[in-house]
Amino acid sequence: MEIDPNTLDSDATYKILIGSVLPRPIGWASTLSTDGVANLAPFSFFTVVARKPPMISLTIQPRSDRTRFKDTLINVRETGEFVINVVSLPQVNQMHLSSAEHPSEADEFEVVGLGKLPSITVRPPRVDGAPVAMECKVETILPLGEVGDHLVIGRVTRFHIRDDIWLERGRLDTAALQPVGRLAVEYTLANTVFACPIPDHMLTDEVHKRMRRIDQKDTGWSPLDDKNWSAAGNATNLKG
Repeated sequence: MEIDPNTLDSDATYKILIGSVLPRPIGWASTLSTDGVANLAPFSFFTVVARKPPMISLTIQPRSDRTRFKDTLINVRETGEFVINVVSLPQVNQMHLSSAEHPSEADEFEVVGLGKLPSITVRPPRVDGAPVAMECKVETILPLGEVGDHLVIGRVTRFHIRDDIWLERGRLDTAALQPVGRLAVEYTLANTVFACPIPDHMLTDEVHKRMRRIDQKDTGWSPLDDKNWSAAGNATNLKG
C-alpha cells in the first residue's frame, strides 16, 4: 500500500500516524489556570527534545469541535508552567478518565479521584503517586500545520523521582515502573525487557505472535466495535 498524504484529510492522516508511531509515551500534563483551577490531561504526542538544559515537548490538538483550544494549551500560554507526570499501571484508569473534555471550571484531580502534591519551582501540582514528575517552564509554543496543532517545549526545572526506583549512578529502575504507552486508540503496558542481540530461536518464536491482552477481553475484540468504549476518556464501563 502506497499513500500520498496530500490526498488525505487530517483524520485519515491521524489514523495512520497513531497506528504507526508506537508505542508512544504519555505526557500526563498538570497545569493551573490563571484563576487557580487545576487541569490534568494526557498527551501521547510527547517526547524528550534536549538534554542540557533538559527539555520535553507536547503537541496539543484542538478540542473535538476543531475550533476551541484545550485547557492545557490555554493554561501553559497564560502561565508559562506545567508538570509532566509519568503514567504507570496503578493510575491508568484515572489517566484515561482525565482525557475526557471536562468543563474548564472542573478540577480533573478531583473529578478522577487523584491527590495533589506541591511542586517546588512551578505552581501546578504534581500527581500524588506518579513515579516520576517533571516541573517545566515553557520555552516556546509553536503553531504547526493546518488544523490547529501546537508544539509546546518546556524546560525541566525539577525532577521528582520516587525513592524506590532511584538507583546508584543516577539511574532509574525502569523495570519497576510499569509504564503505560499509547497505541492507536488503546494502551500498552511496557513489561518485557531485552538486550540485543537476541538468539535467532527467540526471534522465530516471537515474530508472529500478537500482543497479549490483559483487560480480559477476547483476542478479536476491537474498541471501535464497542459503543460503550471511548478513546477520549468518557468510557461508561472502565472495568470492561
